[in-house]
Amino acid sequence: MTRKSTEAIISPPLHHFVGDGFRVHNFIPGIVPMHRMSPFLMLDYNSKYYFPPSVNPRGVDDHPHKGFETVTIAYKGRISHHDSTGNSDVIEEGGVQWMTAGSGILHKEYHEKEYSAKGGDFQMVQLWVNLPSRFKETSPKYQGFASSEIPFYELENNQGIIEIISGEYEGLQGAATTFSPTHLLNAKIVSGGKASFSFPSSYSTALLIIEGNALINNEEFARTDHFVLFKNDGTDFEIEAKEDAIVLILSGEPILEPIVAHGPFVMNTSAQIEQAILDYKNGKFGSIT
Repeated sequence: MTRKSTEAIISPPLHHFVGDGFRVHNFIPGIVPMHRMSPFLMLDYNSKYYFPPSVNPRGVDDHPHKGFETVTIAYKGRISHHDSTGNSDVIEEGGVQWMTAGSGILHKEYHEKEYSAKGGDFQMVQLWVNLPSRFKETSPKYQGFASSEIPFYELENNQGIIEIISGEYEGLQGAATTFSPTHLLNAKIVSGGKASFSFPSSYSTALLIIEGNALINNEEFARTDHFVLFKNDGTDFEIEAKEDAIVLILSGEPILEPIVAHGPFVMNTSAQIEQAILDYKNGKFGSIT
């Protein structure tokens, strides 16, 4: 076992709005290229932000996806989701939505009605996770998990918990099924607590500091809303919370295939992108009722 070292600790880039309901910092691919963080194609982070009350829920209207999966993690606020396969759900605080776009889907996402009417803090992460070429035409699928449905590992001496969204930790399997080895963990560590992690050196591995501040490998200090990118030079690392902290851990096996991205479509060739656009225009992704 060898220790991973940090390649960069990245400050949150200037925010922008997706629709009118998601005020996000784009770490991937805005700062870190898709290829560098494969299988993670995109990471939008809505850092904690207060939205005032609104009668009309803010969000993003109907839009397509194809060739990958979207993963939405709600830390503050509530998000409603509808898609063209008939799924309709609310992602509560602490919950996760894992949507496989696969061969093509339409969906819309917006602030849940009651949350919108009251207003309040909103904080979320949306990831795009690539699909291997052999699965890009798989049927769309939806996995939704309340906080209570996500397995967790209790750290010794009441130092906190590790929620396992996907992959595994200390022999516990995560809630979501994946198409390639993909670990997503929420480390919720009390001040002074420590947690250790180990992933293959070839995996793309990074952290997002959701709350608090953390010391990485007893060397590098990472503050709230910062992104920690690891080098592919070791297997193990340790997180020590310098105050109560929530840290999102990402680690996945790279998909060593061409990436051709065009807006909401991610395929392997330009011809496949052209076909995806044509299929969308011809209504093959269905409709939201």
